Amino acid sequence: MKHTAREWLARGEPAVVVEVAATQGSVPREAGTRMLVGPAGTCGTIGGGHLELQAIELARRHLAMRPGDAFERRYPLGPALGQCCGGVVTLRFAPLCDAELARWPDEAPLFHLQLYGAGHVGRAIVRLLATLPCKVQWIDEREAEFPASWPPQVERVCVDAVEAEVDTAPPGACYLVLTHRHDLDLRITEAILRRGDFRYFGLIGSQTKRARFTHRLLEQGIAPQAIERMTCPIGVPGIEGKAPEVIAVAVVAQLLQLGVVPDGPPRPGAAKPARIA
Repeated sequence: MKHTAREWLARGEPAVVVEVAATQGSVPREAGTRMLVGPAGTCGTIGGGHLELQAIELARRHLAMRPGDAFERRYPLGPALGQCCGGVVTLRFAPLCDAELARWPDEAPLFHLQLYGAGHVGRAIVRLLATLPCKVQWIDEREAEFPASWPPQVERVCVDAVEAEVDTAPPGACYLVLTHRHDLDLRITEAILRRGDFRYFGLIGSQTKRARFTHRLLEQGIAPQAIERMTCPIGVPGIEGKAPEVIAVAVVAQLLQLGVVPDGPPRPGAAKPARIA
């Protein structure tokens, strides 16, 4: 969202930032939530409904007058707005400018994810993650599998020794392994379990694949307690279907269950820039 605001500002597109400045009682969005309102379009939401419609109308009137000052409006969420939340929302309206962008805090990422595999399921997962505040390293050895464009929070990494990328993630990262080869999945899995400081590790596959990998990993000296932390099959229970989009919904839902944890410090020697080798 802030990235979009930065793009609008760079292009010189006029806009008003509508921010939930304060709340009281039951409300649709929390304080700090923002949306952008331009002459013909919007980005983001402060909760929808009649409140948002009124906010958009007021923002566009404000935009047409080209004033430079911010102002606030208080909205009780009752019958007058056709909403029964019962709370009160105070909205702040401000022209999009450098100063306004500077007071806009960066969103804490929900998680840092290393996603191994740019096949159908990997692409479906990235499409969903494009709508969320997260950081993703998308890793595959096949450059042709990556789409022509990808979200700004996604770093594309195309290298031959993909399992070596495990050590570039920050402590407490999440990992998803869904490559096109089981032997590659196994090498990446071993690297993740040997590192051990992950917040979540999901491996695509069935219970049979889990059993076979467990046997091989035990042979490689991986502790049973470490293997037990591996999630395989992946995705929240109860979502059936093997279509890439269905798997993606189940997996992203599982990641969202982790809650918000800010990024930790990078490991010594961790590589950060986008790269193709």
